[in-house]
Amino acid sequence: MTTATLDMPAKPKPATNPSPAGRAVSGRPVPKPDTLDRIVLTGFMGSGKSTAGAVLAERLGWRFLDLDHEIEARDGRSVPQIFAEHGEPHFRHIESATLASLLGERRVVIALGGGAPEELGNRLLLEQTPHTAVIYLSAPFDTLIARCAAQAADPATTDRPNLADLNLAERRFRLRRPHYERIAAHIIHTIDLTPNQTVEAVLAAIRQTKSPR
Repeated sequence: MTTATLDMPAKPKPATNPSPAGRAVSGRPVPKPDTLDRIVLTGFMGSGKSTAGAVLAERLGWRFLDLDHEIEARDGRSVPQIFAEHGEPHFRHIESATLASLLGERRVVIALGGGAPEELGNRLLLEQTPHTAVIYLSAPFDTLIARCAAQAADPATTDRPNLADLNLAERRFRLRRPHYERIAAHIIHTIDLTPNQTVEAVLAAIRQTKSPR
């Protein structure tokens, strides 16, 4: 199992560069930061979306919005509570409505929940919202789980990942990975980078892509 050194805040981990030399994965042009209204980070648990997203937002002078935290703030219950009381379909409905609301904001960095791209409606929304760059923070499953284990062992961590069933987690990872890749304009491989390096890779990927006319 590949282990990663976590640079606590909470989920940083290595990242590598965008798809070779920072080119767009999907072939769709990505505007430079000055023509973007929002940057969306996607990836599995442990990919560093929240940690890197907060750093990225600070660098840009934008707001950082974590989709799961926004759901909890609006609903008044934790994500596990919503799952336990109403099941996943109800949670996904709330998640989609919250995502649509956040995509109406400008000058924001948004960290998606790991399962959000499973929903076709969410993928279409992300692909069709203008002035939006979706970035996939990628790492091998073993690396992601090692980071989550380190996070869960940290007594200062309140938002602990669920590592109870690793077989289920791996199945979900393999199911979600094609969706992450499909909606991403750029892929940042986060196996060797600190959160600051991840942010640099994200910015480099965006800046190396031609803006639409």
